[in-house]
Amino acid sequence: MRKLGVLFVVLCGSVLLAGCGGGSGSTTDAPASMEGGAPAATPGFRVQQAPAREQAPVPDNGPQVTDRKEVVTGTVDLTADDPIAAAQTLTDRVIRLDGRIDQRTENPGTGDDDPHANLVIRIPAGETDAFIDGLGEIGEVTEISTNRDDVTLQWQDLDARITALRASVDRLRDLMARAANTADLIAAEEALADRQAELDSLTGQRRYLDDQITLSTLTIDIGTTAEKKGDTGPANFWDGVVDGWHSLIDWLKDAVVFAGQALPWLGFLAVLGAILAAVVRLFRGRRHRSRTTTAVTPPVGSVGSATPEAAAVSAEESGAAGKPGAADKSAHPTDKSGGPADESGGSAGE
Repeated sequence: MRKLGVLFVVLCGSVLLAGCGGGSGSTTDAPASMEGGAPAATPGFRVQQAPAREQAPVPDNGPQVTDRKEVVTGTVDLTADDPIAAAQTLTDRVIRLDGRIDQRTENPGTGDDDPHANLVIRIPAGETDAFIDGLGEIGEVTEISTNRDDVTLQWQDLDARITALRASVDRLRDLMARAANTADLIAAEEALADRQAELDSLTGQRRYLDDQITLSTLTIDIGTTAEKKGDTGPANFWDGVVDGWHSLIDWLKDAVVFAGQALPWLGFLAVLGAILAAVVRLFRGRRHRSRTTTAVTPPVGSVGSATPEAAAVSAEESGAAGKPGAADKSAHPTDKSGGPADESGGSAGE
């Protein structure tokens, strides 16, 4: 309270001194000075609030719109009379557009294969549609397929992360410059190395994405026209003869190749047949020897005594020998009438 009282007395004394020294003119200026003084104390407060009110309605994130980022890819099928020449024409057009050829494959064609070419080109994305429309001047476009992939969010994310990492790297470098001891310096260097590696990786990813956005990628396949593919037959007799001759030559070539492929199999089958024949012969030889041994060897009960069948046969033979004329009948065969073959001769002898 005493301080407030002293301050009030000082203010009143200063006002009275100003009124006494200024006269009548100063009295008229006093209110003006007081009016100007009152705002002089408050203008500082108002000036501090004014910038905040002016910046509030203009945020950077709201109205700012980033351009659409697209990656354009596509494939085109093209037919031409000379695919190799068409590929060279396409290459020249790409170079004029400040593009590049990422891949080029050409097949001049042989007796069995038709000429063919394949190109993977990169051209400015804004020239893609016009370039595709101009392909009709080179050959016949049979199929077109294009795709536009929106990568705006991916690009924005990479850009924001790169910006934050760059600020972090700058702060770490400042800390390294103001490091008071070796431990702080080493810690700052390790953190800076990690941040810098991550920053380089993200920068490379954004550079690759920018390249994909800037240049579209088209894969162009060039083949021959339908007339040059040999779909139609011979036009006249001589062409038919030539076609038949070529067909015969091709068949003979295929036959020779087939014979060469079959020769090892024929050798293998011959060896296998010889082995099987040897096995069959061995089996038959053993079977024949077993039959012969069985026929020669007498039965078990024939040793020292004859079987009843053998005894009957021997009795019949002995009886036939004791009868007269049996020997002559046995010695001389009979003729067709059943009598002795030499009966007249026997009677003449008597």
